[in-house]
Amino acid sequence: MSSAASSAPPPKPRRVNVRTPEVMARVQAQVESHYQSSLVERIRRNGGELTLGATTVRLARQFGFCYGVERAIDLAYAARKVFADKKLWLIGEIIHNPEVNRQLREMGVEFLPNPVPEDRVRQLGPEDVVIVPAFGAETLTMKQIEEQGCPVVDTTCGDVMSVWRRVREYAKTGFTSIIHGKAAHEETRATSSRATGPDENGHYLVILTLADCDYVCAYIRHGGDRAAFLAKFAGAYSEGFDPDRHLRRVGVANQTTMLKSETEEMQRRIARAIADRDGPETEERNFVFFDTICGATQERQDALFELLREPPDLLLVVGGYNSSNTTHLVEIGEEKLPTFFIRDHECLRSVTEIIHYDLQAKAEKATYAEQLLSRNRMVIGITAGASCPNNLIEETILRVFELRGVPRSQVVAA
Repeated sequence: MSSAASSAPPPKPRRVNVRTPEVMARVQAQVESHYQSSLVERIRRNGGELTLGATTVRLARQFGFCYGVERAIDLAYAARKVFADKKLWLIGEIIHNPEVNRQLREMGVEFLPNPVPEDRVRQLGPEDVVIVPAFGAETLTMKQIEEQGCPVVDTTCGDVMSVWRRVREYAKTGFTSIIHGKAAHEETRATSSRATGPDENGHYLVILTLADCDYVCAYIRHGGDRAAFLAKFAGAYSEGFDPDRHLRRVGVANQTTMLKSETEEMQRRIARAIADRDGPETEERNFVFFDTICGATQERQDALFELLREPPDLLLVVGGYNSSNTTHLVEIGEEKLPTFFIRDHECLRSVTEIIHYDLQAKAEKATYAEQLLSRNRMVIGITAGASCPNNLIEETILRVFELRGVPRSQVVAA
């Protein structure tokens, strides 16, 4: 290789449009075969309820795949067809559902860790196609991939990109972004990386709970121990963040899959703290917010609240254990009735045993109870987060009826 060639800058990436009509027609058939359920659709058309014998299954009005998830899966499947002879790399997981990610692995998609270590990015080149997941990816990772000249298939959800635009605007206008989210979550990391602005002189702070919010509000009102503040939120703020300087003007944003009511309460509390410190007349100059909760997330939360107006005997929430929006559905259910967060139908071991994820223990466990699914008459509610496909819901419905003495053939024919 000549010295001129070796010193040439790496080619810039191509953000590839793989959604051509011909490709998408083939993708649609494959996606439907993997994830759709005629049984679920029939129950939905029947008002979301199916009763056989002494068992009623009641579905939430809204659950399962949202548009952003469907789009991400379609793009990943399309990338495999368009680049049939190339190596496909996915940053992390396409969405938080084990079944969907398993299907992609079986299609030959290789998974990179998220975040991607710099030395791993350097191993990529123009012959490697990189898929960006629905959560997006951090700006540093994207810059490094660009420098390697990799073609990029970007499946980032439009709602996530709306949050990015908002926090960039905060940075441009001198506002620190307070982000309601999980600091280690892929989406929040991607959002945080944009909250420093194009010149990287903006700042952010990530808070998770209302207790975190109250701690920040107390500091806004009265100041406090700077070192203790930084220690408490270690790993959840921008480089150079100083609570004494960077909480003067703040804008609230959020991970799109958080509980909307909690984000709104944080907005109210922070606004009051700013007004208490600066006076009501200056609140608008020093505090801004924008509703960045995903519409599909809110629809699924609202649908569950509606389902719980007449609470079933038991609630099953189906989805990946690392799915943020699914976790919040579990929290809503747990306040009202026995709720079990299951990965799939195989977690329903028997009428007296359910394997489920315990949010407090952050671990899967077994619950045993004599009357768990064996009462004479039962109404069982089922919902799922935006990353759960309908085929998993179908298998859960069939398993519930099977445990209650109704064979699969009878459910399908009902």
